[in-house]
Order: sequence, then C-alpha cells, then structure tokens
Amino acid sequence: MKPTVLIVTTVRWFPTARLAVTLANAGFTVDAVCPSRHPLVKTHSVHQMYEYHGLRPLTSLRRAINSAKPDLIVPSDDLATQHLHLLYEQEDGAGKSGANVRALIERSLGAPEDFRTLYARTKFIKLAEAEGIRVPQTEVISDASDLRNWIAHAGLPTILKADGSSGGIGVRVVRNSEDAEQALRDLQAPPLMARAAKRALIDQDVTLVWPSLLRRRSIVNAQTFIAGREATSAVACWNGEVLASLHFEVVNKVGSAGYATVLRLIENAEMSAVAEKMARRFKLSGMHGFDFMLEAQTGSAYLIEINPRSTQVGHLTLGLGRDIPAALFGAVSGQEVRPAPKVTEDDTVALFPQEWIRDPASPFLQSAYHDVPWDRPELIRACVSARRKQRAWYSQQSRLQEFSMARAPRR
Repeated sequence: MKPTVLIVTTVRWFPTARLAVTLANAGFTVDAVCPSRHPLVKTHSVHQMYEYHGLRPLTSLRRAINSAKPDLIVPSDDLATQHLHLLYEQEDGAGKSGANVRALIERSLGAPEDFRTLYARTKFIKLAEAEGIRVPQTEVISDASDLRNWIAHAGLPTILKADGSSGGIGVRVVRNSEDAEQALRDLQAPPLMARAAKRALIDQDVTLVWPSLLRRRSIVNAQTFIAGREATSAVACWNGEVLASLHFEVVNKVGSAGYATVLRLIENAEMSAVAEKMARRFKLSGMHGFDFMLEAQTGSAYLIEINPRSTQVGHLTLGLGRDIPAALFGAVSGQEVRPAPKVTEDDTVALFPQEWIRDPASPFLQSAYHDVPWDRPELIRACVSARRKQRAWYSQQSRLQEFSMARAPRR
C-alpha cells in the first residue's frame, strides 16, 4: 500500500501543483487541503481534495487529517505551517485522536518545542549563531528610538523584516534614517483593509481580515546588510538528518525583496553544512528551505532565514541526492531511494510561471532551462487563464479608480 502525503496550502500558488505531481511520481498517494479552484485540481495527481476554509482553518485541517489519515503532511506556504503549529497546540489533551494528530505533525515537521522559534526571526538567528553558524546581526526593533540606536551601531543601509511575512512582502532595505522610520511604521502597521479585501475577493484568502479588523501590529526586526549575492537551499529531512538538498544562487527575482524567478544550481559546502546543522538542531522532518547571502568579497555564506515549508524549487528532480520527493518517499516507505530522471543538465533554471510573469520577454526563457510542465497542458492553460483574469481585474480596478477620480467634485 502506497504511503499518503497530505499537502496543505492556503493560497493558489502554482508551484504547489508542480510539487503534487512529483510527489505522486515518486510513489505517494497525494491528498490536498487547498482553497477552491486551486491549480492542484488540474494536475490529476491528487487523489482526494479537501477544501480549505480561511475562517475555519483548523477545522479544515482537522477534518482532512482525520479523513485522509496521511503518513506525512507537507505545508507549502508559511500560513499553512502556522496553522499546523497551532493545531498541534490545540490537540493537546484531546484524547487518542488528538495525540495521533500531534504525533503526525511532529513526524512531518520536526521538534514541536521549536515551532514558535521558526517565525521569530531574531530568536532563530540567535540560535543559529549559538550553533557556530555565520549570521548577520539581528535585533527586534520596538520603536523609533530602538531604530535610531540600531542605525548608530550597525550603520546604513540596513534591512527591516516583519515576523510572519514571506515572499519579500515584509522586507525593506533602507538607506537613510527617514526611509527607515517610515518603513518601520509601515511594517508594524496592521494590514490595510483594502489589501485584506483584495486577498479575500480575488485569492479567496481571508487570513488578513481579522488582523486588519483587530489592528494587530507586527514584530519588526533589523538585520545588518550583507553586500553580495542571494542564495537559497531546499532540503528534505527526516528526524534531523538531511536526505537530499538543492543549493541555488539567485539570478533574477521579483523586485528587490521578492521571490526568485531564475536560479543557478551550485555546490556550496558552507550552505550544505548549515542545512545539516540546523536540521539536526531543530530535529527537522519534511521539506524546508534556507536563505543565504553570499558575501561579495569573500563568498562566505550568511544564513538569513528559514522557510519551514516546501519552497518553489521542491519539485525539481536533479538526480540522486537532489530529488527531494524521492528522498521523502524512501524515508516514509522504508524503500530504497529511486530518484526520477534529471529534468535538465542545465545549471540555470527559469521557473515557470514566475519568470514568464516577471518578464514575458526575458532572455532566460530561451537561454536557461525553462521549467514549463509540457506534459501537463491543462496545468499550463490554468496558469495562463488565471494570469489573464488577474490582469483583467487589476485593469478594471484602475478604470474604476480613474472614473471615480473624474467624478469627484473639484475644490
């Protein structure tokens, strides 16, 4: 009987569909908890779908787990991981069924005593430093006074990051004191209702509604600026041991602080050692990612954060030791690891649809390996259709705004 993996996602993120395909190809039965109309529907690789309800997220997860009885859970975004951490806490004292859920979450993610640390940027960096890992100085910034003291000590430019953010949304690189104080105010501020409404209406994601209504403020951290090149690692872990890993240098990305769209596969002994140390320290299981800065002058790798979930490169199968789904299947099933054929011999990968969305005329779509799922045309069509609808919505909003401004009384 094939082991079952339950993918948990709260957003319609295309790489999650790619991950489902490779997990199924590796030998898993794949079930998923996801919002309605997710691209996962188009893969034909998911055995059973369970709808994710943003207003009742833990109920959604609990029902899916009890029904699917998975051998492994794989969250594919930060909020999904946070839901699983909270579900672990809530199932304490819930009898045998609660104990089973807690054991499954621990088996899938790692040591529960460290769950909260994974989203506390400063605390995580301090723990990494205690392990002898090279990290930038990082501190919690409570107010403008803290910020001024930080700048006097660490200098400019500097980086401000909000806890619980991802994809570069909660990150600012600031180069003067005035911009730094404005960035602090912006990052600490509760989500704007307009943004929460857009996420709810367009993405069917209501997770920002309550923080917006309750005016919840974010914890902001300052981190010293490391001049150099960004890099990222994706790993498969089991009981604190790294089973497979992918290490990339970032070639192109969305904006100055957004997600990567073009990557170059590299070998980096320091990045590998960091992944192994952190996996051991947190007793990690499942899929995780680590982000680094490679210092320009020395090439030294500075660990800047962890992604306690699958990342957008987790579906890439690049041979023995570089096939994350196959490594996880081997760990869960107890069978010999049999990696899939390498998808490319090219070291440079243009992620689809990320790079295509960033720049449809990008030269990397031709010069690099363009990661298009040609064997899943229905998935490609769904991606293109979703992109067109999103553009049409934004275009309509722009026209409505122009119209309202034209109708506004002149003063």
